[in-house]
Amino acid sequence: MGIWFHLAQTARLIFWLLLIALILLQVFGGGDTTQKKRDLLLDQFQSERKSRAIALIHRQESRSILGVPVSNHINIEDSEAVLRAIRLTPDDQPIDLILHTPGGLVLAAEQIAKALVERKAKVTVFIPHYAMSGGTLIALAADEIVMDRNAVLGPVDPQIGGVPAASILRVLSLKKPQNVSDEILIMADIAAKARIQVASFVADVLTKHLPRKKAEELAVILSEGRWTHDFPITVQLATQLGLPVTIKMPRIVYELMDFYPQANTRRPSVVYVPTRSLSDGRDKDTPVAPAPAIPAPLPVPLPGK
Repeated sequence: MGIWFHLAQTARLIFWLLLIALILLQVFGGGDTTQKKRDLLLDQFQSERKSRAIALIHRQESRSILGVPVSNHINIEDSEAVLRAIRLTPDDQPIDLILHTPGGLVLAAEQIAKALVERKAKVTVFIPHYAMSGGTLIALAADEIVMDRNAVLGPVDPQIGGVPAASILRVLSLKKPQNVSDEILIMADIAAKARIQVASFVADVLTKHLPRKKAEELAVILSEGRWTHDFPITVQLATQLGLPVTIKMPRIVYELMDFYPQANTRRPSVVYVPTRSLSDGRDKDTPVAPAPAIPAPLPVPLPGK
């Protein structure tokens, strides 16, 4: 019995050591090499453009913890890091921000957008795939938004507890207050304030490039909730809205995105054989097809109005 007890204890110890080693390997293994490649490409990019290049990229990493892929959103740590990079950049040096994100914390996105708006030198935002919600809020602060032809932005309407603020307010227009719970009434009060706050902030950001009246109209369109929160604002629609959009995406941005892979799976969902074409065509300034007409905005009061 003594021998079997010691064997069981040894087996248990080996199991825990292997488990800890596996977790450490998934978290730290191979990360340094990938990050070095990212840093080299980013340094090459900013050297070519004589700018400060900042990458704010959120997607699932190739590593996972116990099979659960790691994904990110814009948070306070992101805004702190971006603001630090901006502070270390001379006032006369342009900033290039490579943006790929589903959105995140409104406060963090507003901090980044405000810092970019106050820059005297040119600010360019590159969107190779998508920048939704808070990502769009940041992009609005740029002097130029460079998008892939198929990239999209998104509405910036506030969400209260995961529910669109506009939909919460819609409840009050369909039901009398005495027929609505106290929780819904509280959420509706917060939703009304959030819509005004976001619309006011977006209008202030847009006045960097647009007349005040036009900036307020566009701020209402983007924040009032006329679309679902995942509605894709394409290059065509963004151009129609009056945003400073171009489609001259540098190839090095795509190369950088290759070092931010999605989580590994047993079988890839998309398979293709890469080929090198004679002309890429991304740098050609082709006419943009007109987008469908935009419906008239719903009235959302701004402070002082």
